[in-house]
Amino acid sequence: MMVGVRGRGAVLAVALGLAGIADADNFNISPGRLGEVAAALGVQAGVTITVTEPDVADEHSPGVSGDLSLHDALDRALRGTGAYALFYDRTTIRIIRNRAPPPSKEPGPAPAPPVIEQLEELVVSASKQNMRVDSYPGSVKVVTLDRGWTADNAADGTAAITELLPVLSSTNLGPGRDKLFIRGLADSSFNGPTQATTGQYLGDVRLNYNAPDPDLDLYDMKRVEVLVGPQGTLYGAGSLGGVIRLVPNEPDADEISAATSAGLSTTQSGGISRDGAAMLNVPLISDRVALRLVAYGDRDTGYIDDLERGFNDTNNTASYGSRLTLRVENLADWTLEFGGVKQIINSADAQYTLLGDPPLTRSSAIPQPFRNDYGVAYISARRPVGDAELFSVTSSVWQNLKTVFDATGYNGTTTPARFEEDNDITLVSHETRIAGGPKDAPWVAGFTTLFSSSLLTRTLGPLEAPVPIAGVDNVQAEAALFGEISHPFTRTLTGTIGERLTFANSTGVLIGSPPNQPQISSRDSAHFSNTLGLDWHPGGVWSAFFHYQQGDRAGGLAVAPSGSGLESRKFDADELNMDEIGVRLGREAYDPLVVRAAVFAAIWDQMQADLVDSSGLPYTANIGNGRIYGVDADITWRLSSDFTLNAAAFINDSKLVAPAPGFATSGEQTLPNVARNGGRLAAQWNRDIALGRLSTESSVRYVGQSTLGVGPLLDIPQGNYFVVDADTRLYFGRVTLSLNLGNLGNVRANTFAFGNPFGLAQHDQMTPLQPRTLRLGIDCRF
Repeated sequence: MMVGVRGRGAVLAVALGLAGIADADNFNISPGRLGEVAAALGVQAGVTITVTEPDVADEHSPGVSGDLSLHDALDRALRGTGAYALFYDRTTIRIIRNRAPPPSKEPGPAPAPPVIEQLEELVVSASKQNMRVDSYPGSVKVVTLDRGWTADNAADGTAAITELLPVLSSTNLGPGRDKLFIRGLADSSFNGPTQATTGQYLGDVRLNYNAPDPDLDLYDMKRVEVLVGPQGTLYGAGSLGGVIRLVPNEPDADEISAATSAGLSTTQSGGISRDGAAMLNVPLISDRVALRLVAYGDRDTGYIDDLERGFNDTNNTASYGSRLTLRVENLADWTLEFGGVKQIINSADAQYTLLGDPPLTRSSAIPQPFRNDYGVAYISARRPVGDAELFSVTSSVWQNLKTVFDATGYNGTTTPARFEEDNDITLVSHETRIAGGPKDAPWVAGFTTLFSSSLLTRTLGPLEAPVPIAGVDNVQAEAALFGEISHPFTRTLTGTIGERLTFANSTGVLIGSPPNQPQISSRDSAHFSNTLGLDWHPGGVWSAFFHYQQGDRAGGLAVAPSGSGLESRKFDADELNMDEIGVRLGREAYDPLVVRAAVFAAIWDQMQADLVDSSGLPYTANIGNGRIYGVDADITWRLSSDFTLNAAAFINDSKLVAPAPGFATSGEQTLPNVARNGGRLAAQWNRDIALGRLSTESSVRYVGQSTLGVGPLLDIPQGNYFVVDADTRLYFGRVTLSLNLGNLGNVRANTFAFGNPFGLAQHDQMTPLQPRTLRLGIDCRF
């Protein structure tokens, strides 16, 4: 299924004409906001002009003056705006962001403003080649982030995207410590040395390898692309479930600009939260060099009280960070970009509660804070090579994760005890590729190298004198060659084939083993990853695709379960193969009804999983083979020019087959965190009013039931709840005011049945939804 998703805000600027189109007219429209210029132009010309995208409507237009035809007048009004005029008939025109040359279109009815929008010519940049979204032979979702939606939701990071896309889910341990899953391809609920199933990128910069979601703030992001996995051919290890690509706005060397956003929230049973962000874009050399700086910070109130220690709202979280990008264009045909990211997330305490206690309360002997200190630096370069483009990027990621758990009772006493885990992660990656070809036959080829180091140290014991226990140092080194090419076999059928050859070395060292008996695991491997796709466009408004993909993760070294003493344990490589067939009905830019759907089957052999043993200590193992079968679909229905409905849903049937010793149960087991079903229904209404433009949206989400993990210890239910949200935004000029109400019904369901590994055996932990929250926000552009 291929679906592009806009944020929750869209805008409609309509000029209703009283007469037919004239051959020429004497226009006199002053420069100003494009939405207002288009409205005035439509009135003078006697035609209907719509501007359906808020960011396009806010572009500066030079105005129109002179005795001109309508086509010439539009051409002048749109100069420098990055938009073009799409004629549906002689008197109905739509102004659209110029993502690609305007497609031809027979006269027909003008579409309503899309809330969930995918333009036919939109290119999926995560495909690393010039491939249109409607020609990509696989499932892809593109979330175009509207200015108002971003201001309201940026501080929530990836959690805001999971609320829009039912097929994207995560654990709920807390900001900066969650694992992301796409389409139910989940290995476990816990963090450990295994590589992530979902690869995350900022543009072309790799953000993670064997670490939780860094949960970057989304402020000043242009869009988010989600490629369903496995993506082994283009992205290699760590992309079994797929790839999430955050695309930021680029530095603009033409003009200086700035923006700021701020919000205040109140949470029922909690306190006051606040968030703020600012962006500054400065051209240093006109048309050549520009600098873009984004800074942000927020403090989320807690809503869980600790009865034993007498503290209220203990699980408050503070995060702050910045992104800096320097872009140099036209340097001997090269475009260079230097960038960096710095973000820190501090959670004062865990956000779980205990069944049987009063709602939103817990009793703990000590606080359980968490800190994620994250940094990225990168340089990229691109230039045309004939009809192709050469691109290269080198990046380095530094991440430190500090976690504290209340371990009281681990040794059978009531003496307060503390478990602390410190994980230092370094990731250095490089990729050089060249891509080219026409739209119906794109190709890409390149090579990558990667180095990842994860140093995990742990202490456990009384508060005054915790004792170091076994840790592990895992190092991964990879080098790979990859290529992918598409070729039209007939006028309606295009095939895609890809291959990746990877050479890898994995080395693990047990920390704490005797110097004369070091426990070391090292292995070399070489393997292929393949992909095969077919894209069929028989004509009309529907098309279909078939996609086969492979992916794998290298093995490594982990600490053995605590009952084994000071030992290490190897875990083997795993491999996933997926087949999917999808259909597309309707064209997002034109048709009032659009449907995208896909069915898939995945075979996952030797699944790796990070687990927790009966004493509460983490370890890693291969748990058996997994099978996942499912279907997901999206429907967009524009009932009128003002009103749009969107529905998205999935059904999954997952199971663990041939479980490894120790993970078998008497009944059938689903895979961890894989809900059997889920969905989202949203309705949006947009209208011009006297003060500006009003946009409202209401949505209801359903998260189906899943289990925490496999095996008797982790067979704990979670999920199975509905959440209702409502948003209202008022756009006027360069200012947006917003009112957002989250969890309208104040649902207190169990989103995640885990908070502390040392009490997990009691099966009484739950992580509740954030209670009903009201936010007032303002966003200004300068």
